[in-house]
Amino acid sequence: MAGRNGRTVRDLRRANRTAVLQRLYFDGPLSRFELGPATGLSSGSVSNVVADLVADGLVEEAGSVDSDGGRPRTLLRVAPGSGHMIGVDVGETRVRIELFDLALTELARAERPLEHQRYDVEVIVGHIRDGITEVLAAADVPPEQLLGVGIGVPGIVERTPDRGAVVHGQTIGWDTVPLEALLRSTSRLPESAAYFIDNGAKTLGQAEMWFGGGRGAHNAVVVLFGSGVGACLVTHDVDHGRPVEWGHLTVRVRGRRCRCGALGCLEAYAGAESLLERWREEGGQPPEGTDEETALTAMLAAAYPSEGAADPVALAVLEETAEYLGAGLSDLINLFQPERILIGGWAGLQLGAGFLPAVRRHAVAYALRYPAEKVTIELGRLGPDAVTVGAAVLPLADFFARGGRRPEPVPEGPPPAWRAVLEERAPH
Repeated sequence: MAGRNGRTVRDLRRANRTAVLQRLYFDGPLSRFELGPATGLSSGSVSNVVADLVADGLVEEAGSVDSDGGRPRTLLRVAPGSGHMIGVDVGETRVRIELFDLALTELARAERPLEHQRYDVEVIVGHIRDGITEVLAAADVPPEQLLGVGIGVPGIVERTPDRGAVVHGQTIGWDTVPLEALLRSTSRLPESAAYFIDNGAKTLGQAEMWFGGGRGAHNAVVVLFGSGVGACLVTHDVDHGRPVEWGHLTVRVRGRRCRCGALGCLEAYAGAESLLERWREEGGQPPEGTDEETALTAMLAAAYPSEGAADPVALAVLEETAEYLGAGLSDLINLFQPERILIGGWAGLQLGAGFLPAVRRHAVAYALRYPAEKVTIELGRLGPDAVTVGAAVLPLADFFARGGRRPEPVPEGPPPAWRAVLEERAPH
């Protein structure tokens, strides 16, 4: 039965379960007494919801605390083993797959390097499929216990009713790739398993806002600095973040050609791939036959040696990159006036704290004075696994939104729509 606002009793129960689960997850352990003011629910509602969640195995006791003159109060927490999520990072140098429990403790991981074939779609799908199988087996977790698989990818993700998640990755040669359908076609997971596919910068932003340097901020930008660059905007109006194709802002008219095909993009100057290319063009000597991460390490060692003279070419290219990156950040400052800007991604973490002062200086110089005075620019706090953690948060957030209910099994019936998509793609 629906009330005046259109909400049913079932909706109300789900909302109450969500409120209790989230408060226990982020602020727990808490007592029933503390959950009342934390959630805005009556003591009776809290007792009923907690009893349901305990019966479902989602909440467990976590010790007790003395009360003022009365009996000790029992503390409650979300049971870590009551659910599992997989996070996948389709990165520039590798595909990383990690299995987490409900407390986001890593239980197992698998990595597949990307070398000559790089972003070949079938190769990526195979890496994800095999990696999922590997981590589940390593932790002895049945596929039926999964709350879902979150995947961070380069590019724009479109959600369609008939094809699931479709990826438009111009910079990596992905043109309308039905990634979800391709994964389901070869998956060893049950058909009820949920896939949550989104832009990698958004999953990075999700992780930093929930668990890292963005906690407590209402308006932040999280930057993914890898082979290319991207960003995620989080504001009052965009709680879960919105990916921003920041790397393809034009910073120089008729400038260098970006890997997207356009001229003068920020990514053509500030991404690690272009940074190494510019070093090579100026006479630098990146080590041959190595991946980008190793080559960037060598460039940093040349520019900032522990002893001896610095390589002036490497140093000049890095200083120019800091200016381009700072100018790009000034656009984000002027457009969105964030409280915080957090820089993550493997290249951002490699460049590290020593690179930040120059970036900050240029960002402030190019930005309007008032918003520049209000923003802090820092490194992300979650390290190289931030994208996989953020990807795993996608099914976790969905789990909370459903009040801790698992996805319903798919009933038998007509074949899923994704099969028709694959038949269309199959060669005739």
